Amino acid sequence: MAAGRDDETADFGFERVALGEKQGRVDAVFRSVARRYDVMNDLMSAGLHRLWKDRLVSMLRPPGNRPFHHLDVAGGTGDVAFRILDAGGPQTRVTVLDINEDMLRVGAERGASYGARAEFVTGNAETLPLPDSSVDAYTIAFGIRNVPRIDAALAEARRVLRPGGRFLCLEFSKVDLPVLDRIYDAYSFHVIPRIGARVAGDADSYRYLVESIRQFPTPGVFAGMIEAAGLRHVTHRPLSGGIVAIHSGWKVS
Repeated sequence: MAAGRDDETADFGFERVALGEKQGRVDAVFRSVARRYDVMNDLMSAGLHRLWKDRLVSMLRPPGNRPFHHLDVAGGTGDVAFRILDAGGPQTRVTVLDINEDMLRVGAERGASYGARAEFVTGNAETLPLPDSSVDAYTIAFGIRNVPRIDAALAEARRVLRPGGRFLCLEFSKVDLPVLDRIYDAYSFHVIPRIGARVAGDADSYRYLVESIRQFPTPGVFAGMIEAAGLRHVTHRPLSGGIVAIHSGWKVS
């Protein structure tokens, strides 16, 4: 699958671009849609993204009785981070890391009421600005497919996790129901870009996002990549007929 290639190019939707070019183009996409990103998520998924994120947090189960430092990568608007903070209580703090400052600005504005418990940091998933073994858990929701070097991001996830720490990734997947797959394809390629044009004023960015879903590795292939990064007890759980999946792994030592 394309994400596992070791040449000096990367997928940008259905287009093949120089590896060093992808990040800048992805940044431009999210800069364009930052202010309407969460509204568009509601419209595109008919609100299902909220249930998927709730399931992610329920699998994480942040403890409420001890300090817990969580890292949410590519989580600029804070949608996942705020759920974790609410679930974990006052001893939970979340570092939200995103390479796109426009997305982080939206999140910091929304999360002001959490004070120091919510930290918003500009950074790259491939080179995390955190020490080794410094966080209790790591999540990335709908972000890993936008990373140019997925293997590097997974290795960094393992590096910053403490022994016993958990990696959770919520990402679009491969629809596995015969009729739903055709309906989903038609909706994705014909309806979502039109919604993007009308609501966010940007059809091209949403066309890229749809294409990037189709280029992402199958759940089995991605599970192999997680294991190759050194995480263990790797599983993947499909939701909503395989529209998305939650991938899990643990840092054993």
